Amino acid sequence: MYWIIQVNSNLNPHNICMHNWLTPDWPAPSNIKAVTTTKIGGVSKGAFDSMNLADHVEDDPQAVQANRAMLKEQLRLPGDPCWPTQVHGTDVVSAMEAKTGAGVGPGIGTEADGVYSLQSGEVCAVLTADCLPVLICDKAGTRIAAVHAGWRGLLAGVMEAALEKLEIPGSETLVWLGPAIGPNAFEVGEEVRNQFIGRDSLTKAAFQQSSADRWWLDIVRLASIRLSIKGVNQVYGGDWCTFTDRERFYSYRRDGVTGRMASLIWIDSQI
Repeated sequence: MYWIIQVNSNLNPHNICMHNWLTPDWPAPSNIKAVTTTKIGGVSKGAFDSMNLADHVEDDPQAVQANRAMLKEQLRLPGDPCWPTQVHGTDVVSAMEAKTGAGVGPGIGTEADGVYSLQSGEVCAVLTADCLPVLICDKAGTRIAAVHAGWRGLLAGVMEAALEKLEIPGSETLVWLGPAIGPNAFEVGEEVRNQFIGRDSLTKAAFQQSSADRWWLDIVRLASIRLSIKGVNQVYGGDWCTFTDRERFYSYRRDGVTGRMASLIWIDSQI
């Protein structure tokens, strides 16, 4: 049996609160609520220690459910988060589709790498452990999205797909970038760089050469460039490296077998 407990910590870095999660420092309307969890404060054991929220990584299912229940209680979420099955693609679905697993089967989240909502009470969520979580809202506080953006998703246009669903002008769009693998830890091959530059030469700025045919990729800068191309320039966050911060974050590239953090956004109907 797993008990739901309130866990505090002595963590101090900016934007982190006493409950072991990050809250975005962005000028979103007061009715927009957003959080990225850390690995701290749950009941999972071993390689998943301790706040693993993913049910596809071979963690004890009871521990995952306890962690999710704890998350819902501590954040006072208006409902259960929508957990899509992420596949490094470009599909962005409504919160209802993600929650019901439309076209997939009972209890199984639909395959998607972004979730959006235009109403209160729906919690959009994505899971990450090196990939970039992207939270989006409009200045009016009426439209939200959560996006899972690895390099494949960024290349294919997952953020752009989310913006199309939301139909927000660039000048009215706010974006927060959560914890992801940092620019000195994410090495890719020449073929990855060439694919991005082939789409847009501006993305050259996100790559720094590490050896003859290898490059350091700054995924945060890459996402910012791709957003700016779409007219979105109010971009915040991107200050944390999952690979180097072993204390707070899961990292797939660092550990292989590991848990996942969650990035969540919802519209609060009480404000």
